[in-house]
Amino acid sequence: MISIRFLIAAAGAALVATSAGAQTISVNARITGEVLPGVYGEVVLGSRPPPPVVYERPVLIEPPTVVVGAPAPEPIYLHVPPGHAKNWRKYCHEYHACNRPVYFVKSAEYEPEYHKHGHDHDHDHDHG
Repeated sequence: MISIRFLIAAAGAALVATSAGAQTISVNARITGEVLPGVYGEVVLGSRPPPPVVYERPVLIEPPTVVVGAPAPEPIYLHVPPGHAKNWRKYCHEYHACNRPVYFVKSAEYEPEYHKHGHDHDHDHDHG
């Protein structure tokens, strides 16, 4: 069952992509339902088990801010385009997650057959 919050986030992401061009994507979605290609942001697990991830270990670009007595930050689950996961150092700022351990959630976009079927997205390529 897809939640209303997910539908609103998906509609917002689609609107941003349509109005701003293929190079701009929404990274602020909070995905509470099924992870779909083209909708990017934090995946909220709730009581669900963790989804399949791209890398076995979380990726961390910058050390987190250390506060004495505070626990280390928990890893977050993000759905990002494959190009962003491959070049996370370049894109982590867009997600405000450079100093957070991140698991990248798999979706159909990570399957080799996905791009063969005409679903190639400009945001997967480096534009300079």
